[in-house]
Amino acid sequence: MTATEFIPVIVMLGFASAAAVGIVFFSHFIGRRKPNPVKLDFYECGVPPLVSQRMRFHIRFFVIALLFLIFDFETVALLPWAISYKSLLAVHGWALPLISILIFLGVLVVGFVYELSKGAIKWE
Repeated sequence: MTATEFIPVIVMLGFASAAAVGIVFFSHFIGRRKPNPVKLDFYECGVPPLVSQRMRFHIRFFVIALLFLIFDFETVALLPWAISYKSLLAVHGWALPLISILIFLGVLVVGFVYELSKGAIKWE
């Protein structure tokens, strides 16, 4: 690939960056600023907040969220493989697609067993 093939991408990124900066710039100078206590209050789906928003969360919330993202990524990574499985079989035979997905799933299973052994999923 030559450098001239990237010119449209660079131009598009330039326009997108200019649009983003322009929107932020103009909204800062054109937008109204009339703060009052109602506008500055926290809003949670129409329900008045029960506790302070500065309350600390237990680290388990974040660990569970990260584990969800990891296994959600697994699903997203398996989908293209499953869709292209027939064409992979036609090109590479049965061994390479099967071995590659088994390695991928094996790494995830080892990670999941490690998480279980460390007690990351236990809620105490």
